[in-house]
Amino acid sequence: MALKHIGYIDLPSHVAPGGFDHAAVHSGRGLLYVAHTGNDAIDVIDCATNTYLRAIPDLTGVAGALVSDAHDLVFTSNRGEDTVGIFSPSREEAVAKVKVGTGPNGLAYSADHRLLLAANVGEASRRGSFTLSVVDVGRREVIADIPVPGRTRWTVFDAERGLFYVNIADPPQIVVVDSAAPTRLADAFAMPAQGPHGLDLDPTTCRLFCACDGKVLLVVDSRSGAVQSEHAISGVPDVVFHNAAFKHLYVTIGDPGVIDVFDTETMRRLESVPTERGAHTIGFDAVRNTVYAFLPETHRAAVYLDLPA
Repeated sequence: MALKHIGYIDLPSHVAPGGFDHAAVHSGRGLLYVAHTGNDAIDVIDCATNTYLRAIPDLTGVAGALVSDAHDLVFTSNRGEDTVGIFSPSREEAVAKVKVGTGPNGLAYSADHRLLLAANVGEASRRGSFTLSVVDVGRREVIADIPVPGRTRWTVFDAERGLFYVNIADPPQIVVVDSAAPTRLADAFAMPAQGPHGLDLDPTTCRLFCACDGKVLLVVDSRSGAVQSEHAISGVPDVVFHNAAFKHLYVTIGDPGVIDVFDTETMRRLESVPTERGAHTIGFDAVRNTVYAFLPETHRAAVYLDLPA
């Protein structure tokens, strides 16, 4: 057993359909921020006590949260109003909003350059709406809008190499943006599986973990784009998190409602942990090795402690 269930956290009921979406943890403050899309809000959880604290409202269609511990900032992708939100955890009421492209979803941040990348899902009926918006966080303005060949999914940043990686659903690929030249695509890697979705990075081994709608997990060399291995997963995935300390990878699957846990040294699937149907997103606290699965039907979070082998 890798994940041990240790309890639940009750969260606010949904005001409208939508449930939960991407989450992030501020390690220094021990706070988890999760997009409560159905409530146009970010829910805040205390990771030390595993209790719900409060909601940050007025974030229309919020699809994700991202944290910069280095700069003590939280970012939100507000898909319903085509903005990203920027605020400090010490002043959660003062959310600065920056207009970006159509339907911001995935977020990644370069602390060295103070650049936020918002991957915009666009609209299939609007030509040219699939883009990446690059935001200068200090100036609170978009400095580049980069066209991409299809609907975006999640994105990660490699701080050591200074590169953003973004999943594109169709045509299936991972595109690359260099934070030192953030006005164009630096590279693109074709993927051999339908619908690249969840994405995370192991910088020590230069591997990307790309979970695809084709019910397969791809292990990809982040330098060349070569696919090193392919692994079956339990269904259509969404959020992926890598636990560097325990060398575990969590792949979240809403139907049937499980977390597939892989050993990233052997790429053996250790277990499939039941959550709840529709639970497609998780949060990960790397300090406490705790995983939070967000359950839309019962509007709560299931809390799991990861146990080393």
